[in-house]
Amino acid sequence: MVDQGSTAATETDLSGRRRHARRRSGAASGGLLCSSALMAAGSVVSRGTGMFRLTLQAAALGTLAVGGAYNTANTLPTSLYTLLIGGALNSVLVPQLVRARTEHADGGQAHEQRLVTLVLSVLAVGTVVGVVLAPWIVGLYMPDTPDNHQVFELTVAFARFLLPQIFFYGLFFMLGQILNARGKFGAMMWTPVLNNIVLITMFGLYRWLVPAPGDAASVTPAEVRLLGIGTTIGIALQAVCLIPYLAGTGFRWRPRFDWRGTGLGKSVAAARWTLLFVLVNQVALTVVTRYANAVDAVLQKAGAGNSAYFFAQNIWMLPQGIITVSLVTAMLPRMSRAVAEHRLGDVREDLSRGLRVTGVAIVPAAFFFLAFGPQIATVMFSYSSSGAASAQPLGQMLQAFALGLVPFSAQYLLLRGFYAFEDTRTPFWMAVWISGLDIILATGCHLFLPPRWVVIGMAAAYAASYAGGLLVTGLKLRRRLEGRLDGKRLVRTYGKLMAAAGAASAVGWAVARICSGAVPAPVVGSVLALAAGGVTMLVLFVLLARLLRVSELRSLPGLG
Repeated sequence: MVDQGSTAATETDLSGRRRHARRRSGAASGGLLCSSALMAAGSVVSRGTGMFRLTLQAAALGTLAVGGAYNTANTLPTSLYTLLIGGALNSVLVPQLVRARTEHADGGQAHEQRLVTLVLSVLAVGTVVGVVLAPWIVGLYMPDTPDNHQVFELTVAFARFLLPQIFFYGLFFMLGQILNARGKFGAMMWTPVLNNIVLITMFGLYRWLVPAPGDAASVTPAEVRLLGIGTTIGIALQAVCLIPYLAGTGFRWRPRFDWRGTGLGKSVAAARWTLLFVLVNQVALTVVTRYANAVDAVLQKAGAGNSAYFFAQNIWMLPQGIITVSLVTAMLPRMSRAVAEHRLGDVREDLSRGLRVTGVAIVPAAFFFLAFGPQIATVMFSYSSSGAASAQPLGQMLQAFALGLVPFSAQYLLLRGFYAFEDTRTPFWMAVWISGLDIILATGCHLFLPPRWVVIGMAAAYAASYAGGLLVTGLKLRRRLEGRLDGKRLVRTYGKLMAAAGAASAVGWAVARICSGAVPAPVVGSVLALAAGGVTMLVLFVLLARLLRVSELRSLPGLG
């Protein structure tokens, strides 16, 4: 016979635990959104000042020889930092920092000190080697030919001043990840504003000193020093300013070289696959940069090569940097704890919610770039020293990138699911697939398209490669999550978002086309077209999304 009182008590207890779990889940979701909102606010300011900095950089250096040399040299520190240790910092070390804080008796402090010592040692050696080997490294990205020798030499001169950034990039991300593991997310998003202020000041000064830069041979050593040292100071300031925030959390660092037998071997083993992951991506970047520089060598006045690709890609990645990176930075420590506690349902829910919430902003942003790429380029880059005509290829590249923003952002988020499991091998094979496809498509563009359209084709190839990679990544991660990834709900939400954004962008494009034809001045016409078309698209998108009952729309401030 069943004891009814005992049964009732058990049911009451279960009900209470369910309510507690729901409250805890709701509080965690609220904390996640609060942290993401704080980081997104910092990202908005940082990316906004960054866009102004890019516009001023184009005005000062142009998109031809001088701008191309600076942009090529300025990709080297980030590429080498990421290759040395950056990929491991972003994907491997955060889950292990979280685990150390949970499992170690000292709260993970000794592990953090050893890790900082190891990272800074690797970065110091890598920085010195990078500066010494600067000519050979630059040679990977552009050939040193008689026709291109002046640009090559200028790029090497820039690189010698810019490569010390490797150390400061590593310091910034190392300290930032320790803050993230301690639940302090804001500082890492806000301090890049200081870097942008330094660069805005530097490019403004350069523009005042050199109103119209000529070819590579006309750049003086003093101008190289101004641009090179100024850029590196900005990155150094961005890193050093995290130290007071970290001290405020109680972290005290002292060098510790007792690495053996302390668990760092697991980090190094996991980072091995991340190193290969980064290496594969860097190979693709090197191939694309080399092809883009080849276009600049052939079409020296067209603005259809490496600098245009660099600016277009930075604009295209802006929404992902503000929305997806902010959310994922807050999600990764949380998902790592869920995996450690074998709560796969929470991991699945975080990934699904992250994809749906970011999609509300990412999908319309992608269609916005598709509809208004030329107007955006004209407004931002018509004041370039290269002239207004150089903005047209840039705008077309932005359109070619456009819809790839959706799989690019989703891929970035889904990879963090593997990193929460401390699985770095699967992301490596995903990188092989994506980068291999990108290289094949980019090579086809290089071989078969007219020079004017090569880099535009490569932008589309980059987008297409991530679309293919997302499909494979989703299938792999679904298996890790016991065959479930909330696929039907995600397809339904993204289908509604694509329909709403596609229809809204078509109407916005028509409005922009009418407005741009009403004003003869191209810049004024583009401003008018962008304002009228953009507002039309935004209003119509919100109305259609509400009509289609996209519940995630409430996650955007002011639109709920």
